[in-house]
Amino acid sequence: MRPMNFGKVFVPLAGLLLLGAAYRAYGWAGIAFAGGAIVMFLLMHFNRTMQVLKRAADRPIGTVASAVMLNAKLKPKVTLLHVIAMTRALGEQRSPKDAQPEVFRWTDNGGSWVDATFVKGKLTEWTLVRPQAPDEDAAQAADAPSADAVKPGAADALRPPV
Repeated sequence: MRPMNFGKVFVPLAGLLLLGAAYRAYGWAGIAFAGGAIVMFLLMHFNRTMQVLKRAADRPIGTVASAVMLNAKLKPKVTLLHVIAMTRALGEQRSPKDAQPEVFRWTDNGGSWVDATFVKGKLTEWTLVRPQAPDEDAAQAADAPSADAVKPGAADALRPPV
């Protein structure tokens, strides 16, 4: 048996209770005021959603400035909309459409990526993958002279002037 999502029941019920309390306290003027407050609340959330999606529409799908920074900022139970707002880009969907859980990927220019798993729109887990450095870079780093090594002629620089 799956757990009940109380938010789908609680929020409309709270709105109805607010309208009932407003009517009881102030009559029809109270309903008008409470109804206006509820509509303003809904419009603010709709406006925020549209702003996030407008910013995300200007960027390529699945890109992020830094996958490492995104990995550091992610927290369990944040919504997909919140992650889209942080990355300012829609994620590249890696799971079948309309299937749970949903997996999205954000990739940076360095080739690192973050795979985020969402269940019912809430972040449950994420993984950061960084590409392996080529063996050539590791070999060059091993052959590079140490910064502490004394260079030829350096001893002359330490001698006091005559």
